[in-house]
Amino acid sequence: MMPEPMFDRIALIGIGLIGSSIARDVKALGLAREVVVSTRSAETLKRAEELELGTSYALSAADAVEGADLVIVSVPVGASEAVARQIAPHLKPGAIVTDVGSTKASVIAQMAPHMPKTVHFIPGHPLAGTEKSGPDAGFTGLFQGRWCIFTPLPGTDPAALAKLKAFWEALGSKIDEMDPEHHDKVLAIVSHLPHIIAYNIVGTADDLETVTQSEVIKYSASGFRDFTRLAASDPTMWRDVCLHNKDAILEMLARFSEDLAYLQRAIRWGEGDKLFELFTRTRAVRRSIIEAGQDVDVPDFGRHSLDKKA
Repeated sequence: MMPEPMFDRIALIGIGLIGSSIARDVKALGLAREVVVSTRSAETLKRAEELELGTSYALSAADAVEGADLVIVSVPVGASEAVARQIAPHLKPGAIVTDVGSTKASVIAQMAPHMPKTVHFIPGHPLAGTEKSGPDAGFTGLFQGRWCIFTPLPGTDPAALAKLKAFWEALGSKIDEMDPEHHDKVLAIVSHLPHIIAYNIVGTADDLETVTQSEVIKYSASGFRDFTRLAASDPTMWRDVCLHNKDAILEMLARFSEDLAYLQRAIRWGEGDKLFELFTRTRAVRRSIIEAGQDVDVPDFGRHSLDKKA
């Protein structure tokens, strides 16, 4: 027998990788009686309906949130304020409103001023995803064993926060809380900077006139291939991340540039001991990530097994 649903009605605003994965898990686990899917694109909404991701569908976010007990905003962070303006007058008193954005200080600044005092606005960020996007990209189990970070505002209702935590735990997530600014600094180094570096490296390879496109593709069964996976991520989402977490990203880029200069000097002057120390230290980080259960220690980084699971 399915357990009693946690929510009567969930509204998903945005139905890309994260939103569609939430929809699949909610359906599989019976976490809601109704799931309303909303997106501005009629084509995307039609595809979501073909995939049976919800119980009803709406092009209007305002229509979608009517009567919803839980509203999850899954849009590029730059669109957060526009969504907040649209849904605010239509939110049910007592509803929980959350998001999945990769930046928190900016999302809070955009959304919080528009949230009625009768609702519980609790910013969140599930640290899970792939380079794919759109409703077809989602799959059940995406959040299993992954972290979901909340950045609650002062005065957040403990019962509402506990219920939202329980929802994400039902999806398989581990839960943590952070100050929004601290979250943004942490994510700048563990997520945002790696993507920026990947975009830049792939762009550099594409620009090099001495390397033909066929050679880049032909010999990409190495480190370059793994950079291209990050660099294939949604351009709109990552444009917005850069613009809405620029202070933390620029700080980490400055630190990275300093460390890169150190590495350049070691290579230039043949300082093998410094190179060996760095490579040994960073190798240990990789092992720690595997031990923490945030990746798998199998051939090819688990690429084939993860693709099969997806």
